Amino acid sequence: MIFTTREGKIIDTDKDLTPPERHVIQKLFLWETLATSIEQFREKTQHALKMGWNNSGPIKETSTLKLIINELEKRVMERLKK
Repeated sequence: MIFTTREGKIIDTDKDLTPPERHVIQKLFLWETLATSIEQFREKTQHALKMGWNNSGPIKETSTLKLIINELEKRVMERLKK
């Protein structure tokens, strides 16, 4: 999947993320639409990073993963302002 930030940075999740990182992002795409607060979204993010893929353990937050998470946080905040 291709993910593009507002600043125009293009991330190919198949090439730029590991399978566990993609798993976290998939969960966060869902929470982007369901979170009732930015705090809840951040809690879900930390939980996903802590649990890992199939409870395999913590996932290190790489710069690419952090970039996507920050973009999703911005989207959540915009949605909640409406």
